[in-house]
Amino acid sequence: MFQHDDLQLRAKPETEDFAHKYTEEGQGKLGRKLLDGYFRGVESLVTASGVTEQGKIKAIEIGCGEGFSTERLRDMLPNHVELYASEYVASLVPKAQRRNPSVIVTEESAYETKHADNSFDLIFLLEVLEHLDYPDKALAELRRILKPGGWLVLGVPREPLWCTLNMARGKYLTHFGNTPGHLNRWSTFMLKRYINRHFAPVITSRTPLPWTQLLAQKTS
Repeated sequence: MFQHDDLQLRAKPETEDFAHKYTEEGQGKLGRKLLDGYFRGVESLVTASGVTEQGKIKAIEIGCGEGFSTERLRDMLPNHVELYASEYVASLVPKAQRRNPSVIVTEESAYETKHADNSFDLIFLLEVLEHLDYPDKALAELRRILKPGGWLVLGVPREPLWCTLNMARGKYLTHFGNTPGHLNRWSTFMLKRYINRHFAPVITSRTPLPWTQLLAQKTS
């Protein structure tokens, strides 16, 4: 296991607004439509996995921010799914916990979680991987805590479409539309190749505008 404190990091999650992706981008009729499309894509991947049709299962959202996405996940998942959440930025943990009183929210790094091997049947990593200096190391840690046969639902912005849309709405013009804090920029093809190489086989995907979402299964 990699120790978070041993890593040389450019990412500054303490200075980023992780509520932004679910508040500002969800404003207005178009924003709400895009965000609803995002979570419909997430739900369709969960359905495609068939994992929620099993008995009692454990799921976790890694990098939950202020818990807006956790709220959406709790609403879409059946009651027999035991949902957990975690967040690296300490100040966001109580906010996420207040928003999701029925979910245990833990402060932890995606590089070094507090869970035992093979703990979860389902992991959500939504709008996180693009912020990480070492996405391969985070994926290795998630693979460790995922049960054999377990599932990863992953979502990231689809580049360069993301930058083009940012420019169109007048955002981050001095960065040519690149969202500050995004250290990795994947096309759908590149992301599939990366996950196949560093995590597990990609089973299927969704591309709600302007994101890429993948479903991968740990086979052993």
